[in-house]
Formats: sequence, structure tokens, C-alpha cells
Amino acid sequence: MARNELRPIVKLRSTAGTGYAYVTRKNRRNDPDRMVLRKYDPQARRHVEFREER
Repeated sequence: MARNELRPIVKLRSTAGTGYAYVTRKNRRNDPDRMVLRKYDPQARRHVEFREER
């Protein structure tokens, strides 16, 4: 089964300025805008917002 462009791989970059990033997949049909998730940044040692970058 081939991977399609409906669920592309996106990189979530920390807004704390540490440069830490998570890699995940998203469903373009349900989330057409850029994702913003609140996740743990181990370099800042706290939960911060992570924004999708392209």
C-alpha cells in the first residue's frame, strides 16, 4: 500500500526558540490549516506550543 498525499509528514517546530522538533502525520482533509499542538520541549523543560512548518 503506497503512502498518499492525504496524510503527509509534517514537522512541528518549538515556539520556545530551542529548535526542537517533532515529526508526525496529519490528515489534510480534517486539518487543512497549519497544526498547532502543545507538547513537551525537553530543551526548555516545559510544555510549549509547537507549530507546523513546511
